[in-house]
Amino acid sequence: MIYELRIYEAAPGKMPALHARFRDHTMRIFGNHGMEVVGFWTYAHGGWSDQLVYIMRFDSMEDRAAKWAAFGADEEWREVVTESHRDGSLTTRIRSDILAATDYSPMQ
Repeated sequence: MIYELRIYEAAPGKMPALHARFRDHTMRIFGNHGMEVVGFWTYAHGGWSDQLVYIMRFDSMEDRAAKWAAFGADEEWREVVTESHRDGSLTTRIRSDILAATDYSPMQ
């Protein structure tokens, strides 16, 4: 099992639109491709108010690669991105880190 930590830095004034895209489209399309989201977070204290953080779980690096490829090729997703970028990109930076649980982690 591997986890992917993703941090999206919203473009100025675009955080509400970024939340809406995940809420109204992305989560459903993730589900269509068997992509499991562990959770979403924003900073409650410290950190940056323009960042959206989420973690996904995959069986392996191969599983991750196959699911992201299918998601990226999804015609509905492509239409959602085109529409959401009509007034400029929603993000200025996306960070992705792959995490492996330690042997003593409650979440494996």
